[in-house]
Amino acid sequence: MSCNPTLAIKMWALMFLLLVGIARAATPNAMLRGMPSLPKISVPERSFTSPNGTILPNITTAYYFDQLRDHNNTNLGTFKQRYWMNWEFYEPGGPIILMTPGEVNADDYQVYITNDSINGLIAQQQKGAAILIEHRFFGFSNPYDNLTSQSLALLTVQQAIDDLVYFATTADLPMPGGDAVKPSQAPWILVGGSYSGALTSYTMYGDRLKANRESSGLDIYLLLLWKRSRIDYYDYFTPIREHMPQNCSFDIQAVIAYLDGMYAAKDTAGIKTLQETFGLGGLDHVADFATALEINLWDWQGLEPYIGPKSMFYEFCDALEVKDGVNAGPEGWGVDHAIRSWGNFWNTTYYSYNCPGQDVQTCLGSFDPTDIYWTNITVNNANRSWFWMVCNQIGFYQTGPPEGQPAIVSRILQPSYGERQCVNMFPEAFAYPPQPATAETNTMYAGWNVNVPRLFFANGLRDPWRGGTVSADGLNKPNTTSMPIYMSDGFHCSDMITRNGILDPTIAVVQEAGLRYMKEWLAEWTPST
Repeated sequence: MSCNPTLAIKMWALMFLLLVGIARAATPNAMLRGMPSLPKISVPERSFTSPNGTILPNITTAYYFDQLRDHNNTNLGTFKQRYWMNWEFYEPGGPIILMTPGEVNADDYQVYITNDSINGLIAQQQKGAAILIEHRFFGFSNPYDNLTSQSLALLTVQQAIDDLVYFATTADLPMPGGDAVKPSQAPWILVGGSYSGALTSYTMYGDRLKANRESSGLDIYLLLLWKRSRIDYYDYFTPIREHMPQNCSFDIQAVIAYLDGMYAAKDTAGIKTLQETFGLGGLDHVADFATALEINLWDWQGLEPYIGPKSMFYEFCDALEVKDGVNAGPEGWGVDHAIRSWGNFWNTTYYSYNCPGQDVQTCLGSFDPTDIYWTNITVNNANRSWFWMVCNQIGFYQTGPPEGQPAIVSRILQPSYGERQCVNMFPEAFAYPPQPATAETNTMYAGWNVNVPRLFFANGLRDPWRGGTVSADGLNKPNTTSMPIYMSDGFHCSDMITRNGILDPTIAVVQEAGLRYMKEWLAEWTPST
């Protein structure tokens, strides 16, 4: 399908929905331990040169863009938004590949502007340039010098969308000819994974963007993948339970059933004894203990094909299932052995891994609103900024499943556990636990109902976030040539990393398909001027 030559701006977007693990220690808000984040891969240590042999700046060189503080009130001025750029493959006429890493400090994510990532592979194939731009209120791209509730009022999905559009339409890039590659002059490709993948999809549906399309001809095409927001996201644990070693899954289910049974029976003495077995008797609230058990499962989100079996997650399962050199059968060793071995793993290995130098209440407690974790308003605090979005628009509280479904996490954990923490962190904004406006978010930005030409979805079968994507079980969203949906055997955002395609042929298929569609769709692009 050819592009409308009368459009003033044409931006194309490629997004892969993928996620990975987070910083561990000092995160009493356990809901943030399993937040969506891109895989963080080491930056290549090599020099970069342009096609004509010119040595380029180091890709860790940060540039600064004057971004609007408030796209609804330009009188508030601008702030410095950081971005990084690599034009080693660029030739005039090539595309600009834009991506934000989302809810993180963007330092050390520069791999996403090299051909160690899908972004760089597109740039290499299409002779384009790649840009990584830091999300507002993360890292050191802050409209204000604090993260108070008043400042964070400007941290919304729509403001983030408008940031991308404003950057694309006004930035003069640091490469030669970088002042003549606006979306009316060159194709722009928007790439994202996990939340930033959602943001790619959302960019097509923002109210401001729709208005711009009608008034100034702005047209943004997308190649991406994303998920539908929801409040209770117990489906996070379904791919983990289905694809982890089954003996480990059975034993975890046995321990969780034992805990939930005592909770239902109000057996506080039994619960305290169980906590002490894990070395967590100092936790005053059983919900915090239930969350501590959940942390072992969040390690799954950090798995990738290149990591292999020597990961903390599999070390945990080996601790439960290998006894005297013998592996348990598919139904595990049973609840008594599972409690002893899981507790021993926490005491000998996992507590120091998660809580180095901290007491149990400081590391894992969540009920003291005076703790500095809740009151720290300094910038470069990704947990605080992301939780603001969770409390207001995103949701995705990782909870126990409904009765009747297998449970590897406790049903003690319900959305109210996370919503209470919104009041802890933002008492000026929330007098009582809020419900995130997920229905409004899905309505405004289409959610599962997204229907955009040139939109490419890539999901992983073993991704714990798959239940919120267009590849969710039972959704059966049509796969079309204008909006392809691909799924590999990968984990969270596995398709974004080049070497994963070398190790896993199912990921290679997805990567090759994305590159093929990108080539075909870019061949249809024509400038507006």
